[in-house]
Amino acid sequence: MARPRIVVVGAGFAGFTAARTLAKLSRGGADIVVINPTDYFLYLPLLPEVSAGILEPRRVTVSLQAALPGVRLVLGEVEGFDLDNRTVTFVDPDGRAGSIGYHRLVIAAGSVNKLLPVPGVTMYAHGYRGIPEALYLRDHITRQIELAVNATTEEEQRARCTFVVAGAGYTGTEVAAQGVLYTDALTAERPDLRDKVRWLLLDTADRVLPSLDERLGDAADAVLRSRGVELLLRTSVKEATEDGVHLSTGDFVPTRSLIWCVGVRPDPVVADLGLPLNNGRLVVDEFLSVPGHPDVFAIGDAAAVPDLTRPGELTGMTAQHATRQGTAVARNIAASYGQGRRRPYKHYDLGFVVDLGGLDAAANPLGVPLTGFPAKVVTRGYHLLSMPGNRVRVAADWLLDLLLPRQGVQLGLVRGAAVPLESSTVSG
Repeated sequence: MARPRIVVVGAGFAGFTAARTLAKLSRGGADIVVINPTDYFLYLPLLPEVSAGILEPRRVTVSLQAALPGVRLVLGEVEGFDLDNRTVTFVDPDGRAGSIGYHRLVIAAGSVNKLLPVPGVTMYAHGYRGIPEALYLRDHITRQIELAVNATTEEEQRARCTFVVAGAGYTGTEVAAQGVLYTDALTAERPDLRDKVRWLLLDTADRVLPSLDERLGDAADAVLRSRGVELLLRTSVKEATEDGVHLSTGDFVPTRSLIWCVGVRPDPVVADLGLPLNNGRLVVDEFLSVPGHPDVFAIGDAAAVPDLTRPGELTGMTAQHATRQGTAVARNIAASYGQGRRRPYKHYDLGFVVDLGGLDAAANPLGVPLTGFPAKVVTRGYHLLSMPGNRVRVAADWLLDLLLPRQGVQLGLVRGAAVPLESSTVSG
């Protein structure tokens, strides 16, 4: 028979792991193709450190060509699927349309920013899902502090020194924790601004990190408050304007910086399949296969994977699940060709880590709660083990950050118009 072609859509945690595992299992016996908008895998958990000037952006990107030997990369944005004819259509970076056939298809399209019907958010908020957004935010924070020095009024100065983070989940908490340390570094030589910098972290939940272990949330809460971050819980953005943010409490916060970290939603491309969805995620069975289409699989943020450890619930949209699902789907696809047998996806929680900048972190490896320096060691060790490349470079940047002051300069690489909130997307 013809050499089987397995197409993986997306190269985030789920797609990357699926492609790498398939390459190892097939040993050249299959044509494995990855369709992705970029030529790199993004290690998303370390993105806040890019915004804070700790890591250079290339440190959190890993070349797909180098990390996936034997896998063919097709650069492009997937536009649609023809499941009857087994083809995927896409548009390459030059705007040219293309299509590719498959014998097995893995949909790991990932997620995009969750947009709420809040006036002004898409115009005035900054999304946070990729390298362009992280670079833009670093420039933006730096620029606001620099402009505040020569502000013509006290009101303008305070507005430029005020930063509002919407969403106290994993990303928002780390952005706020790292951000306040970055502005401390920027104002170290500007004593007139030190007492005017203000960071606010708000969420509709009643605690920080509402989806994680309460002990992690309490540890993060304590660190944030000790750094002067204002926590506005049970609070949401009512309206965003050019001059500031109206809150659900009725208060108005003058600011030029609204950082949108309220969560993610599945990439809308899966909705065009016309298949059953659950909260926007493509319905799959416990074997990660799409019902009625045994040659199509879905994993990561785009898939509604049943949580066999909690009947009736779905697995969370986390990197931990995405990575494990990537391995599981590769083995099940191999089983469909007679190599091994397919197994249902069933996970066991290994815990989470939250880097809070400096020497602070919170972690619960295997359910053991840790804070402070021990948690920092576990957190950074976990990230180094999880990254598929650049470990030495990342560790070197961490060491240099301990020894040298951060460089607070604008690079001007990304303009605001290039990173609209509604277009921010990351494969999963």
